[in-house]
Amino acid sequence: MQLIKSYFIITFFTLFSITFFGQVKSIGLPDVRNYKRNEYKGGTQNWNIGQDKNGNLYFANNNGLFQFDGSSWRKYPLPNHTSVRCLKIDDSGKIFVGGYNEFGYFKTNNKGKLEYTSLAQKVDKNKIKIIDFIWKIHTLNNETIFQSFARAYILKNGKLSILKAPKRFQFSFVVNDKLYFQDVEKGILEYRNDKLYPLPNTTVLNNTEIWGMYSLSKEKILIITLEKGLFMYENNTVKPWETEANNFVRKNNSLGGAIINKKFIVLNSVLDGIIICDFNGKIIQHVNRKKGLQNNTVLTSFIDNKNNLWLGLDNGIAFLNESSPFTYFGFSYDISTVYASVIHQGNLYVATNQGVFYHAWNNSFKEDVFKLVEGTTAQSWNVQVIDNELICSNNRGALAIQGGRVTHIIDTKGYFGFKSMPNHPGYFIGSNYDGFAIFQKTGNGLVFKNQIAGFDKSSNSFELDDSYLWLKKDESIYKMQLSSDLTRFITIKKISQLSPKYKNIGSLQKIDGKIYFQTNNHFFKFSKEQDLFYEDKNLSALFKNIPIINALSEDSQSNLWYAFDESLGVLMKQNNHYKNVVAPFSNLTGNLVSSYLSVNTIDSKNIFIGLTDGLAHYDSELLNNFVTKPKAFIRSFSFPGDTIVLGNNQNKIENIRIPYSSNHVRFTFSSPIYENLETVEFSYQLEPFDDKWSNWSTISIKEYTNLREGEYTMKVKVRNSYGIQSEPSTLSFMVSPPWYRHFLAFMIYFILIIVGIYLISARVKMKIRKNKYYETIEQRRLYLEKESKIRQEQFDLEKEIEKLKSDKLQIKILAKDKELVNNSLQVVKKNKILNGIIHKLKEIDVEALDDSTKFQVSKLNKSIVKEVNTDKSWKDLEKHIKNVHFEFLKRLKEKYPTISPRELDLSTYLLMNMSTKEIAEIMNISTGGVELARYRLRKKLGLNKKENLIGFLMSI
Repeated sequence: MQLIKSYFIITFFTLFSITFFGQVKSIGLPDVRNYKRNEYKGGTQNWNIGQDKNGNLYFANNNGLFQFDGSSWRKYPLPNHTSVRCLKIDDSGKIFVGGYNEFGYFKTNNKGKLEYTSLAQKVDKNKIKIIDFIWKIHTLNNETIFQSFARAYILKNGKLSILKAPKRFQFSFVVNDKLYFQDVEKGILEYRNDKLYPLPNTTVLNNTEIWGMYSLSKEKILIITLEKGLFMYENNTVKPWETEANNFVRKNNSLGGAIINKKFIVLNSVLDGIIICDFNGKIIQHVNRKKGLQNNTVLTSFIDNKNNLWLGLDNGIAFLNESSPFTYFGFSYDISTVYASVIHQGNLYVATNQGVFYHAWNNSFKEDVFKLVEGTTAQSWNVQVIDNELICSNNRGALAIQGGRVTHIIDTKGYFGFKSMPNHPGYFIGSNYDGFAIFQKTGNGLVFKNQIAGFDKSSNSFELDDSYLWLKKDESIYKMQLSSDLTRFITIKKISQLSPKYKNIGSLQKIDGKIYFQTNNHFFKFSKEQDLFYEDKNLSALFKNIPIINALSEDSQSNLWYAFDESLGVLMKQNNHYKNVVAPFSNLTGNLVSSYLSVNTIDSKNIFIGLTDGLAHYDSELLNNFVTKPKAFIRSFSFPGDTIVLGNNQNKIENIRIPYSSNHVRFTFSSPIYENLETVEFSYQLEPFDDKWSNWSTISIKEYTNLREGEYTMKVKVRNSYGIQSEPSTLSFMVSPPWYRHFLAFMIYFILIIVGIYLISARVKMKIRKNKYYETIEQRRLYLEKESKIRQEQFDLEKEIEKLKSDKLQIKILAKDKELVNNSLQVVKKNKILNGIIHKLKEIDVEALDDSTKFQVSKLNKSIVKEVNTDKSWKDLEKHIKNVHFEFLKRLKEKYPTISPRELDLSTYLLMNMSTKEIAEIMNISTGGVELARYRLRKKLGLNKKENLIGFLMSI
């Protein structure tokens, strides 16, 4: 398919370099497309039509102004919601409109949307209370004229002036750059320099409404009236235009018309659609409801920029593809599926699924229907002229036709077709439902001779050469040799492939008198001498860049017609080479009759192609701008909160920026292509979001959601039904980042990062300094702790030493105390002994002694008493004990304030681990007294029986 497009582009530019001339065909009907009111969502009547520079169409409708861009319809009502009766588009793109009590213009704003500006507001309401309907709008010599029945409102340089009707205006028209008004009393008036000048001898039309005035030449003006017909104004004289067209207008009334390329006249009618006539008044086409229009009352007609015809109907809109080289004979001509066609004795015959129909070839095809050939009502596979005799291959048999009826049945078997037999003049072979039969041409016409025995298969695809009959059946071919008496097949061979490379056989055809066998676009011929198939490289090369074909037929002009994928193409023979033409036939895709390629070339201007719903007529010489390169438009660009309409705008809108919150965008596409809208396809690419172009699709809407911020370019291109692609149309826009990803935000982030880095750096430095300080402090602390520990250890050591010394001293003291106690006890014993001696001495009777002895005894007693009285050892011992155990006695006294000195002494003795006997001796009490004193001490110290008194005292 891509190769076809490339080939066609070459054809396109060849055509485009030629000046195109519009042409209206007199054979068949143009393709008609009706738009019902439920499609455009408007009112019934459409009064006027216009087209802007971008190709968009505008319709003055009962419900307002309607715009059509080829993809969608848009409605623009007037402020007072009245009917729009007329419109006019000037060179600046303003769309002037007029309705009831309202007129003004629509103009695109900076977002491409149509905005209405009322000019009726400039009218002085005190002087003119009712403006009435504005019926016509004209732009001429920097003036815009809005015409109602009572007056004309003239806009010039922004100022509005009023031109009153002499009596009452009817309608107005611009002819040869001159503006004419019809006044019901003054006739036709020419407007010049703010004044009206009557045209001579035009008051004869005062009793009728003029709906159209057109220039046929510098001297001739065609005047179209509602009821009186057509008139010609020439040499200041009005006279009826007595033509075929005038008869139609008088019968059906006319509501104006249009001129097609200064060659043809479109005449609207009230009762019977439209006619198109030439400048001589000869009717070329007649299109009415029966022939495809949805309504017979045509209010307005308009020729678009491709010379196609638009009709504003009393109910709906119609499009007639007049620029196409194709016209059609369809249901309105009472024919259905066409399998073959031929011209014979001044009639065009077509073989259909309902029988054979015919129509006079030399007469105008305005006649409504083809006529059925009597006796052929059945499936008709073919209709051929065999030796000047018309033969129909019909389900009922082989039928001879003459004068619009079947004259006789040649054979009753069903037949597919007939071919002449080489080397057997006057003999023909026919393919029937049971195989093949032999026929002979006689003075009485074609005569059945015999059925060929030995083979009962058949089809419509067969050929004969000097030696064999070749039949294509399914995907194989049969090579069959006839006996010399033509009664049987003596050899039959089935062939499934022509070459080891290619399986299956695509088609069988005869080109330039030679039989070719085609498989995968490779063409082979058969060599009888070598009994093999060999490829024709030259013919294969012709089809190298063409899709695989399934049928091929050579016409009377040596053109090669081929079918592929339900489509049609042709290699047009030009001198000694062929030119591939595909694009014009794309409209026929899907409408060709499967397995029955029917192309009847009468001449280059008259080519008939059989279709499933009728017959197509093709004029290959009709070079027209139907193949012009299409244009693609991004019709609108929408996002939440706003819509930008681009289809109307003459200039591209730049610097489109949308907020991030509106990053859900929607595009609509359009192309001012109005032929075969169903096959118009779009492809798009949003850069840089899409990596490649989208697949071709008839959908003209595309949405994107959650676009990231950035710059985007939307590109769209269109492909029309002929396979021509447009140049891409582009729209650039920017999605602003969210505030947290905005440039300023990033600047703030950058500054914050710098500040953060600085603060972090300063903090790190400060931390480093602080850490160094703390490290120094810590080192100092550790040093001091270590030093303190050393000192403490030294102190502890010294303390330990002191303790050891103290313990040693204590031990010494205890030893000394023990020694002292022992000494004290010895003293106590000594004194006791001495006291005992003193008592003993007292017992001695000194009187009985001599003086010397008495003196000696007295002296001894005194000495002992003196020794006892002067002995301070106990007091020193007691003082020493108190000094040694001062701290203990202090703590004991602080803890137990009620303890007595005697009990303190007892505690000290107990602490010294003295025995009860020793304590008794020291305290000069009995051992029982010591135990009693111990009991009292325990009680005062609050000790129970189980607690050790000495251990408790040692813990204090």
